[in-house]
Amino acid sequence: MQAAIEGFQRYLRIERNASPLTLKSYAEDLAALVEFFRATGAIPLAPADVTIGQLRGYVADLHQRGYARSTIARRLACLRSFFEYCCREHLAETNPARSLRTPRQGQRLPHFLTTDQVASLLEAPAEDQPAGLRDRAILETLYSAGLRVSELVALDTTDWDRDSNVLRVLGKGRKERIAPVGRFAARALLAWLDVRTPADELVEDQRHAMFLNRFGRRLTSRSVGRLLEKYIAVTGLDQLTSPHTLRHSFASHMLDGGADLRSVQELLGHKSLTTTQIYTHVSTRRLRETYERSHPHASGRG
Repeated sequence: MQAAIEGFQRYLRIERNASPLTLKSYAEDLAALVEFFRATGAIPLAPADVTIGQLRGYVADLHQRGYARSTIARRLACLRSFFEYCCREHLAETNPARSLRTPRQGQRLPHFLTTDQVASLLEAPAEDQPAGLRDRAILETLYSAGLRVSELVALDTTDWDRDSNVLRVLGKGRKERIAPVGRFAARALLAWLDVRTPADELVEDQRHAMFLNRFGRRLTSRSVGRLLEKYIAVTGLDQLTSPHTLRHSFASHMLDGGADLRSVQELLGHKSLTTTQIYTHVSTRRLRETYERSHPHASGRG
């Protein structure tokens, strides 16, 4: 069983070119399955020994332990992929996870900021010190280009084409896309790069990193989350605000400004238009709130 899991990880990494986050998530999901087998005292020797009954027991256990539907759905997706791989490699004859029912997902609208709230957040970092210039560039870039935080911290200085003012972004599944940079973000990036530690003073594998910490190392996603928490406290924004909130706000504001859905899909790097369509619900909700607040007969007034 363990050999099959390791083979599946190699397949994801080499043939599917899966992202480090996907590899980590799938490894944790399969480890959780093995732990469930161990707890029940029935660890299958090989994938072919796993039964649909065992997997149903595993899913029932996840429900009983209060796991979110989204987490259960992700774990089921992992199991289906793993056993599909096992079938192709002749490690199992059938995929016992195929008939498992994925829990229905409730639609949650993404959390976003108003344009005034975004402006307040972007202006929060002090620009009289290098850390503040870096933080301003980070926030401006996240909002201007609609980046995921993982995409932002992976940026190299060579990924920014200053002549065209675009970023070369490596997204999910290592899919590359081009992201335009607005003039405010470009100005912030220039200000940061002017004070960034020179490349020849950094260790070789850090010389091209766009955003560095105080030790001259590439900034991590966790570090970006921590610095945002600091500015949330300063500005008094909702505690639900995260680095991804700026990406949500980017998409929502683009649609509010008249951008078409296909263009926003390309800018966000979404594989499916369905994923992008969630932002139309945000815009529709906002229109409804404006209508209810403004029209004299909307709420039985007048």
